[in-house]
Amino acid sequence: MLDHLIKGATVVDGSGAPARTADVGIRDGRIAAVGRVTDQARTTEDARGLVLTPGFVDPHTHYDAQLFWDPYATPSLNHGVTTVAAGNCGFTLAPLNPARPEDADYTRRMMARVEGMSLVALEQGAPWSWHSFGEYLDALEGRTAVNVGFMVGHCALRRHVMGPAAVGGQPSGDQLDAMVRLLHDAMDAGAWGLSTTQSSTHADGDGQPVASRHARPAELLALSRAVGEHEGTQIEAIVAGCLDRFSDAEIDLLVEMSAAAGRPLNWNVLTVDAAVPERVPRQLSASERARKAGGRVVALTMPILTPMNMSLGTFCALNLIPGWGEILGLPVPERIARLRDPDVRGRMLRRAASREAGVLRRLTDFGRYVIGDTYSPANRGLTGRVVRDIAAERGQDPFTCLVEICAADQLRTVLWPMPTDNDPASWALRAETWRHEDVLLGGSDAGAHLDRMCGAPYTTRFLGDCLRGRRAAGLEQAVRMLTDEPARLFGLRERGRVREGWHADLVLFDPERIDAGQARLVHDLPGDGARLDSKAIGVRAVWVNGVEAIRDDVVSGAVPGKVLRSGRDTRTVSTR
Repeated sequence: MLDHLIKGATVVDGSGAPARTADVGIRDGRIAAVGRVTDQARTTEDARGLVLTPGFVDPHTHYDAQLFWDPYATPSLNHGVTTVAAGNCGFTLAPLNPARPEDADYTRRMMARVEGMSLVALEQGAPWSWHSFGEYLDALEGRTAVNVGFMVGHCALRRHVMGPAAVGGQPSGDQLDAMVRLLHDAMDAGAWGLSTTQSSTHADGDGQPVASRHARPAELLALSRAVGEHEGTQIEAIVAGCLDRFSDAEIDLLVEMSAAAGRPLNWNVLTVDAAVPERVPRQLSASERARKAGGRVVALTMPILTPMNMSLGTFCALNLIPGWGEILGLPVPERIARLRDPDVRGRMLRRAASREAGVLRRLTDFGRYVIGDTYSPANRGLTGRVVRDIAAERGQDPFTCLVEICAADQLRTVLWPMPTDNDPASWALRAETWRHEDVLLGGSDAGAHLDRMCGAPYTTRFLGDCLRGRRAAGLEQAVRMLTDEPARLFGLRERGRVREGWHADLVLFDPERIDAGQARLVHDLPGDGARLDSKAIGVRAVWVNGVEAIRDDVVSGAVPGKVLRSGRDTRTVSTR
């Protein structure tokens, strides 16, 4: 007898094959039958008019901490995501050196700064009961509603071995050997591989460059070679050029790391903008060189424009603009005084327009900002208005106008920049770029930057756009890009397709309604912290390993997810 039978669905199986009407039977966590199914089932539902697909795979998240207080990985699960890759960008909560209890506090403060997580939630919401990476994985085993796999973060490896000297120092030969052994231990326990960052935007809780940014190529290549000694492993790496264009040295590094491991390396995130047509060819030249060298470099890119709010009062992407951090890091009264100085504003704008600002230049068209939440009587009625219009009424330039609005709120004003690349040419370039063999959809950062952005709904918003909007991809291809393609990159065993015998990770949705709701601030983190959330529209149900995990945007309470361990749950995707 089947556990559940889905009757008459339009099945889009993830392979790219044409959709077909079929019944799908589930038994013991697997897809038992696809076609015309006459077996008896404990429960049956009529899915006529609905689309059934494999569960979506998000290749870049930061759910490392959130899963302890939110086993449903919301809002990703709401939007059909059944498997997430975490431990990215060089940042993980393990391993922790048992001889230095203070390392846990350092890690929490680093994650709060670099990944925009609530420090209170990190302190109160996770048990911090582990030391080894395997103990961390064991702490999550059997308590998640989604499947999750973890890279091991380079910063944690360095801190474990070198202590505070990991920031600014170089490992001795013995220390490098110890780091490699620690990485081997993590992969033996099921880590998917190594993640690392050398991005200039990544600073720890003390404002210093995070530990992995101090690593030299020899260290990175030694760790990469270790990755290649384990089945079903990967590399994920971030460098400064990910934000705009790679330098020659960065391309050399990414290519050599992948080739040394004989494993795919993915990076985040490829920004596609028709106003900068040379960016995509430059970034994808790393992929072309890697294939010739016996490696593979895969670019992640988002298929939607993810709104990200800004603030002059709290740390955000504006702080990363060259020369801005020193102003925006001042105490609020002094910060307001400096921002009101025309000379200071002039210098800030000149730095923001410089080549060194890279992709952050996109954030500096202040006339296109929309005012969000305000807090003072002087700003009453401004919410939802565009700064350009307010500035024209006041006879001010847009940046001066924005500063005065924020100053009236003691810099608490929420600011929403309108995207500069929401034009037909940019969307046409995206559709073309998605067809490249080394481009993969993803990069949501779900679980991080909680009060700034909500990237998790990219799956449903993209499908809605493909079905009823720009139609940049057909439904079958769109589903394949969200399911089979990331599953194959990570070598997931028997996941990513609706196929008999495969794990029953499934999404049932209404093609006439599938979409994502507007992101809204909710206070549901430990300690009443705030985050942005987005409701799913048109998702009827999501099954993880054959168990209903959510229906009509309400979680079932079940936790059928698995901690996916390298080798056991992933197979090697060799680049050689």
